[in-house]
Amino acid sequence: MLPVRHLEEIIQRIRGVYSSTTPSVRRKTPPPAPPLKGRGEGFEITIELNPDDITPEYLDGLVMAGINRLSLGVQSFFDEDLQYLGRIHDAKQAEKALTQIRDAGYVNLSADLIYGIPTGGNYHWQENLRRVIDLKIPHLSTYALTVEERTPLAWMIPTPGPSPDCFSSLATGGEGRIQDPGSRIRKPVSDDQAAEQFEILMETMEQAGYIQYEISNFSLPGYESRHNSNYWKGVPYLGLGPSAHSYDGASRRWNPSHLTAYIHHIASGKSIFEEEHLTPSQQYNEYVMTSLRTVWGCDQQEIGRRFGAEYQDYFCRQAIRCLASGHLQETDGIYTLTRQGKFLADRITAELFYLE
Repeated sequence: MLPVRHLEEIIQRIRGVYSSTTPSVRRKTPPPAPPLKGRGEGFEITIELNPDDITPEYLDGLVMAGINRLSLGVQSFFDEDLQYLGRIHDAKQAEKALTQIRDAGYVNLSADLIYGIPTGGNYHWQENLRRVIDLKIPHLSTYALTVEERTPLAWMIPTPGPSPDCFSSLATGGEGRIQDPGSRIRKPVSDDQAAEQFEILMETMEQAGYIQYEISNFSLPGYESRHNSNYWKGVPYLGLGPSAHSYDGASRRWNPSHLTAYIHHIASGKSIFEEEHLTPSQQYNEYVMTSLRTVWGCDQQEIGRRFGAEYQDYFCRQAIRCLASGHLQETDGIYTLTRQGKFLADRITAELFYLE
């Protein structure tokens, strides 16, 4: 929503804080994606965009502002899926946006895709993944469709239970297409089919050379998102603006969501936020929850260093059952989810939590 000149001003202000280590903000071309290791030089600045936001002039402005990574909300390359999701853009706009991004010189690019869409089935999902690979998009974020209450999508996807005849059903054979494609009301995708599409996702991206460095995120080597990786590694972060969250490793604070109230307090020189201080058990639980989602895994030695021997011993005891079931694997004290474990990540994490 912000004009590029405002984005550039924000970046300039931030660079002013770190001016001793940061190059000039204005660039003719964006810097290439940094390698996976030794990424100390420069910053990775990402902006999230929708395909209908993209124009050559806007992209040129982002380049000049110093933004060197784009995350594009494609969601699907099929119009039927996009219409069902209520997206403004269509498949042609998504393709055109990606071409324009390449023409602007961006190589550090991510796309978002959604699976578990009732209109698509496995066929659409496989083709969406193939399109990402063919376009050589170096980073992919994937999400299973979730339906929030009191939204149009909640009306179109009925709650589980006996389905009236007017609801179409998923085809079980062939290409996984929807029966009765003209209907706007459909059964939700079953857990089994969502799991099947997740399996297709992991298998397809692995064969194409992508690393599943986090359960929902895949990248070619060197294109892991620094921003997202910091969340999963527990690195402190600062959130600016209404509703923004900040974290310092021991406490979390969040700004008011009401825009007018936020502006009023900023204008009056006050800072207002809510804050929660995490107990040692909460900090341990967060470390387990975030680290197990990643390829880097959960380090029992790190647990001992950060939280003490009691938590380290507890983790090792709790992990025994998950190792025996084949959902966890351990190498040199680093615990990671197996392929099957990734389907049950939340359940496994809950078993490792420390309950006060």
